[in-house]
Amino acid sequence: MNCELLATCSALGYLEGDTYHKEPDCLESVKDLIRYLRHEDETRDIRQQLGAAQILQSDLLPILTQHRQDKTLFDAVIRLMVNLTQPALLCFGSVPKEPSLRHHFLQVQTYLQAYKEAFASEKAFGVLSETLYELLQLGWEERQEEDNLLIERILLLVRNILHVPADPNQEKSIDDDASVHDQLLWAIHLSGLDDLVLFLASSPSEQQWSLHVLEIVSLMFRDQNPQQLAGVGQGCLAQERSTDVAELEVLRQREMAEKKTRALQRSNRHSRFGGSYIVQGLKSIGERDVIFHKGLHNLQNYSSDMGKQRRRVPKRRQAAPELSTQRRSALNVRLFLRDFCSEFLENCYNRLMGSVKDHLLREKAQQHDETYYMWALAFFMAFNRASSFRPGLVSETLSVRTFHFIEQNLTNYYEMMLTDRKEAASWARRMHLALKAYQELLATVNEMDMSQEEAVRESSRIIKNNIFYVMEYRELFLALFRKFDERWQPRSFLRDLVETTHLFLKMLERFCQSRGNLMVQNKRKKRKKKKKELDQPAASANVPCSPEELEVMWPTLAEQLQCCIQAPEFIVDAVVPFDAASEVPVEEQRAEAMVRIQDCLLAGQGPQALSLLRSAREVWPEGDVFGCQDVSPEEEIQLLKQILSAQLPRLQVPEERGEEEEEEEEEVEEEELQVVQVSEKEFRFLDYLKRFACSTVVRSYVLLLRSYKQNSAHTNHCIVKMLHRLAHDLKMEALLFQLSIFCLFNRLLSDPAAGAYKELVTFAKYILAKFFTLTAVNQKAFVELLFWKNTAVVREMTEGYGSVDSRSSGGRLPGWSTEEEAQLRELYLAHKDVEGQDVVDTILAHLTTAPRTRRQVIHHLVRLGLADSVKDFQRKGTNIVLWTEDQELELQRLFEEFQDSDDVMGHIMKNITAKRSRARIVEKLMALGLVSERRELYKKRRKKLASSNMPNGEDSLKDFNEEDTEEEENVLDDKSEEEEEDGGADEAQGSSVLSTESLGQTLYHEGFSTPLLWLQNCLIRAAEDREEDGCSQSVPLVPLTEENEEAMESEQFQQLLRKLGIQPPVLGQETFWRIPAKLRPTHLRRIAASLSQPQEEKKLQPELELEVPEGQGHDQEQRAQARKKKAGLLSPEEGGATAKKEQLKVAPKKRQLLDSDEEDEGGNKAPEQETPGIQKKTRLHVEEEDETD
Repeated sequence: MNCELLATCSALGYLEGDTYHKEPDCLESVKDLIRYLRHEDETRDIRQQLGAAQILQSDLLPILTQHRQDKTLFDAVIRLMVNLTQPALLCFGSVPKEPSLRHHFLQVQTYLQAYKEAFASEKAFGVLSETLYELLQLGWEERQEEDNLLIERILLLVRNILHVPADPNQEKSIDDDASVHDQLLWAIHLSGLDDLVLFLASSPSEQQWSLHVLEIVSLMFRDQNPQQLAGVGQGCLAQERSTDVAELEVLRQREMAEKKTRALQRSNRHSRFGGSYIVQGLKSIGERDVIFHKGLHNLQNYSSDMGKQRRRVPKRRQAAPELSTQRRSALNVRLFLRDFCSEFLENCYNRLMGSVKDHLLREKAQQHDETYYMWALAFFMAFNRASSFRPGLVSETLSVRTFHFIEQNLTNYYEMMLTDRKEAASWARRMHLALKAYQELLATVNEMDMSQEEAVRESSRIIKNNIFYVMEYRELFLALFRKFDERWQPRSFLRDLVETTHLFLKMLERFCQSRGNLMVQNKRKKRKKKKKELDQPAASANVPCSPEELEVMWPTLAEQLQCCIQAPEFIVDAVVPFDAASEVPVEEQRAEAMVRIQDCLLAGQGPQALSLLRSAREVWPEGDVFGCQDVSPEEEIQLLKQILSAQLPRLQVPEERGEEEEEEEEEVEEEELQVVQVSEKEFRFLDYLKRFACSTVVRSYVLLLRSYKQNSAHTNHCIVKMLHRLAHDLKMEALLFQLSIFCLFNRLLSDPAAGAYKELVTFAKYILAKFFTLTAVNQKAFVELLFWKNTAVVREMTEGYGSVDSRSSGGRLPGWSTEEEAQLRELYLAHKDVEGQDVVDTILAHLTTAPRTRRQVIHHLVRLGLADSVKDFQRKGTNIVLWTEDQELELQRLFEEFQDSDDVMGHIMKNITAKRSRARIVEKLMALGLVSERRELYKKRRKKLASSNMPNGEDSLKDFNEEDTEEEENVLDDKSEEEEEDGGADEAQGSSVLSTESLGQTLYHEGFSTPLLWLQNCLIRAAEDREEDGCSQSVPLVPLTEENEEAMESEQFQQLLRKLGIQPPVLGQETFWRIPAKLRPTHLRRIAASLSQPQEEKKLQPELELEVPEGQGHDQEQRAQARKKKAGLLSPEEGGATAKKEQLKVAPKKRQLLDSDEEDEGGNKAPEQETPGIQKKTRLHVEEEDETD
C-alpha cells in the first residue's frame, strides 16, 4: 500500500473488541481518502488498495454504527462508502477486453463482493434505516439541502450494495439455501428499511426519489420468479413438490434406459479379442469398405466423426451466454418478498409507475432508466396475475399507451442492435426486457378475457381491438424472428419470443373467431418511381394517332391560339414546365415538357399549350427546342402544329400486372420514393399465418427445439403448436422437410425418456409419415432435404415442378421462347440504326407475342448480348428532329450554294427556313452523304500577307495562333452543341459566352478576391521568369493556403482557368493545374491584366502597353466597335456612328488582341483599353470598352 494512503488509514482509529476508538484526525482522514479516490488512475489503484486493506469492514462500518452522533463524520463516511461501493462497470465504463485491465476489473469486483457480505448485518442497515426515518420525518419546508443529499446518498449506498453480483464459485448454494443476497434482504427486512422504501414509493411528496426506489426494488427481486413468489404459502408447496417429482421421474427414466442399454451391449468375450469387421457398403476415406475394430454391439454407435477433433467456433460467432439466472431463495426470504410485493401492488405500484413514466417522458431520468420501468411492469403484473388477479392494481400500465411505449422502445432497441455493433449485446439485453414487458401485457389482457366481471372483459376487448387493428403490433414478431442473431441474443430471448408469439396468435385467432369479420389497418410502402409524366391531362390516355383526326382538330386549335395572341388576357398564367420535387434533373425533363404540350393540344387546351411552350422556352433556351427568344406569334403557331403532329416517345403503362412482377420491377427501379399509404382491409388469420411460413422463422423454432430437454413443457408446446400450424393448417409439411430437422427427430425418437415428450414424438412421426408419402411420388424430395425451402419450392415439391409458373396467370410472365427471341433479334437489328425513333418503343409496337414491358425487353436484349448495358437505352432529351422532304431539299441546295465559302455552317444557319441547331444540321448533312466528316464544315481562315507596319514574325505568329484557335473553336462548338442536344450539357455555349473579365468580376463578388490576386501574381512571376531565363516550361499552380486550395476545387474558378489557357492536371499523372510552356511572357501579362480589378488596373496598365502604328488606329477602333456591338456593350449613339462607318467599308475583320492607351493631343483621352476575354477553352480575346468621364 502507498505510504501516504497507509498513514491516512492508520489515522482513522482502531477497533478494540467490539468498540471502535476514532482518532482526533478521523474526519480529515476520511476526507483525504475521498480526495485520493478522486485522483485514482485507470486501473483504480486506490480502490484496490483500500479493498485489500479491508478499510470498509474494519473501520468504516464500525464508525457508521458506533459514531452516528457525529453528523459531520457520519456524512463523510456515507460519502466515502458510496464511492467505494460504486459498481465496477461504472468505474471502468465497460468490461475491459485487455487482459491487464480485465484483471483489475475482476479484482475490484471481488472486493465489492466482500463489502456486500460485510453489510449483511442488521446493525448496519438499522443505522441507515433510523437515519433515513429521521430525515423523512422532517417536513418539506424544514429540510435543508444537506438533508436531501444525505437521503440520496443513503439510497445510493443501498443500491450499490444490492447491485453487487453474486459469486457462484464461492457460494455454490442450491435452491432453498440462503445466499449472501438473501442474507442482505433479510437484514433489510429486520431493520425496517423495506417499510421506508414502500413509504417513499407511495408518498406524493417524495416523487423525486421514484427512480431510486424503483432501482432498489428491482435489485431486491433479482433472480426471483414472480410465479414462484406468488405461489409461496399455504397449499402451494405441494405444487413445487409435484414439479420436482416430475423432473426427477424424467431423470430416473433416462438413467434406467441407459443402464438397460449398457447391459445389452456387454459381450461374452473380452474386449481385446472382439475381432475386426468389414462394414460392406460403407466407404472409408479411400475406395475400400470401412474396417471396424470394436465389438458388434458398438456398431450402432459408429459415426464417421468418431475420433475427430471438434472445430473451434470463433469467438465472434459463439452464442450469447445466459446472464440472468433464477434461483429459489430461502422460504422465510420468499415469504417476506411475497408480502412486500402484495403491499407494493396495493399501495405503491400505480403511483410509482405513473411518476416514473412522467420522468421518462419529460427526460428527467438518466439514459436507459426505462429498463427499470419495463422490468417492474413485467414482474409485478406477472405477480398480480399469478396471485389473486385484480386488474385495478395495475391499471396504470394496462392501457394502449403502455403498449405503444413498449413497442416503440422494443423497435428502437432492435434497430440499435443492428446498427451499433459494438454494443449489440447491451441492446439485445434491453430488447429482452422490453419483450418480457410486452409478453406480460398480452398475458394480462388474456387473463382479463376470462374474468367474471363484464366491465373487465369489455376493457380487454377494447385493448385487443386497438392492438390487433394497428399494423406495427402484428408485424413486430415477424421482424424479431427475421433478425434474430444467436451471437447477441441468448437462448432465453428466443424462448420468450416463441412463447409471446404463441400467446399473440392464440389471442388473435380467438378474437377473429368471436367476430364475423375483422377490419385492420394496412400500411403499404408504395414505391413511387421517378415521375415520367408530369400533370398530364386525362385525355392523354386516348391519343389520336390518325393524321386525318389531327387535321380536323387543328383549325379549332389555331383559332384559339389566334385569339390568345390578339387578346393576351386569355392566356393562362405561367405554368412551371418541370417538376422541382422530382429526382430527375431539370435538364432531362424537356421530353416530359414536350409531351405535356402535345397533351394540352390533344385535349383542346390551346391557351394552356401556348403558356407551357413559352415557359419551357424560358427554362430551356439552348438549342431553340421550343423556339428562339424573338420568335414571332405565327412561328409559335407553326411550332405548336409541328408538336401536335410529332411522334413523341411516351411511357407505356401496362394495364394489368401481377403482384410478383410489380415486386420484381420495384426492386430493380433505382432512386425510388417510398410513400406510406394507410388503408383498411379485412383480416384473414390464415393469410397472416402465411407470413411465418419462411425459412428464417422455422430455423429459429428448430434452434430452440434442439434443447427440448432443458425446455419447459410449455415452451415445447409453443414450438410444436407453431410448427403444427405451418404444417397442418397451411398444408406446408414440406417446409419442415430438412435434414437437420430429421436428425433432431431421430434423436428425439431414440431418447430413452421420450415418453415424457409425447406431443413432440407425435408431431415428429406425423412429419416423417408425410415425407415418406411424398417420396413415393417425388423422388427428388431426398435431395430437397439438403436445403431450407420457401413457399414456392414447397408448392413445386408437392404439386409438381413448374406448377408455380403455370398457375400464376396474373403474375410473372413465362420465359422467352426461341421464336420470341428470334423476332426480338430481328426487330432490334432492323431498327437500331433508324434515326429519330426509340428502338425499344418500335420493338414493343411490332412484337406479336405475349405483351412485354419496356424493362423486360431491355433486360433481355442485354442478356442476348445485343447491347452492353441497360444504360444504352435511356431516353434522351426530346427535340423536333423531323425533316420533311422540302426541308432536306432546301438544306441540300444551301450546302451546294455555300460549300466553297469560308463559313459553310454559318451561311446555312443564317439562310435556312426551319431554324435548327448546329449539331442537328451537321448530323443531317452527314446522313445525306454531303460531307464525310465534321472537319469539312469548320470555318476556313486564309493567312494575310505580313503588314508593312508590323513585324512579320509577330503577324505570322498571330495568324498561326488564330488558325489554330479557330480550329479548336469549331471542334468545341460541335462538341458543346452535341452535348446540348443530348440533354447532358449543363450550360449552353454560343452567343452568350462570358468574357474573362466578367467571369473574374463574378468570382470577385463571390469572395474569390484573394485567390484571383494569387493567380495574377503567379502569372506575372511566370512571365518574369521566362523573360529572365529565355526558356519556358510548364509551371504548376500549387495552392499553399486553405482559401486558395478551396478556390482551385471550385467549378467556376476552374472554368476561369480553362478560359485563360491553364492546363488541367492529367488524370493519374499530375495533381496541380499548370501554366503551359507555349504561353509567351507578353501573353501572360495580358492574362494577368484581364484579372485586375478596376482599382488595380491603373497599376498594371503601364506594364502592358503596346505600340500601335498610326495607320492601324482606325482599323483597330473599327474592330473594337464591332466587338462591342456583338457583346452588347455599345451605346445607341456609338452604335449609330459605327453603322455609318460600316456602310462605307464592308470587309471582314479579324479580332485582334488590342491594348492601347493612346491619348489625343487636344487633351481628350482616348478610350481606355480594358482586357475582358471572350474565349472558348484556350482562346483569349481582349476587347475594348470606352469609358466616358
